[in-house]
Amino acid sequence: MTTLICLANSWKHQGRCLAGINPETGQWIRPVSDLEDGRIPQRVDSIRVKDIKLLEVWEIPLAETGPDFGFASENRRILPGMWRKLGTVTVEAILPYCETETEILHNTRAYVTVPQLQALPFEQRRTLQLVETQRFTTDVARVRQQGGHQWKGELLTTGGRQLKGRITDPELVKRLDWGYEPSHHCLVTVSLGMPWVPPNWRGDAPCWKLIAGVMNGE
Repeated sequence: MTTLICLANSWKHQGRCLAGINPETGQWIRPVSDLEDGRIPQRVDSIRVKDIKLLEVWEIPLAETGPDFGFASENRRILPGMWRKLGTVTVEAILPYCETETEILHNTRAYVTVPQLQALPFEQRRTLQLVETQRFTTDVARVRQQGGHQWKGELLTTGGRQLKGRITDPELVKRLDWGYEPSHHCLVTVSLGMPWVPPNWRGDAPCWKLIAGVMNGE
């Protein structure tokens, strides 16, 4: 069994992308299934995965390794067994895991290409990072076909690093649709998505940086 502080529970096609930090090791972990993109179904046995909240602490049966899709170092395969909620932590408790002085996931761009990740030693192929912001703003990107809006965020970390990216945190999107204005001071989980090539793209396949989890820092 592996202990995980949930720091992202974001949309991934019809399922979820769950990720967090093991408090015993300080390592990032992304539980993945055997589906083609690793997404977790919205229900695993008796657990409604979409109901797992940020900052909750869970015990999950995970293998020591998992499909890395050629570029991700944090993936661990879900094993059969009972999921168990252990409790919750505060925002202050996860502050030590923030990395705000380094570039956000390898570079200053909105994406990292697969060959760039593959050029790194395996343990450095990081696709998850927690940052603390001094400014965080949101804006509507477009209207979603299934209702509501797709939102984008722009952040400036306390270390002076900037990022613009799509928000994939479902709970935040729901609140934004209701008129919520998030605090400028947040802790934000940034995640690299699976490779997606936009129309007329030239060059290697990019993995886009996503705003996958937002926790109020006030």
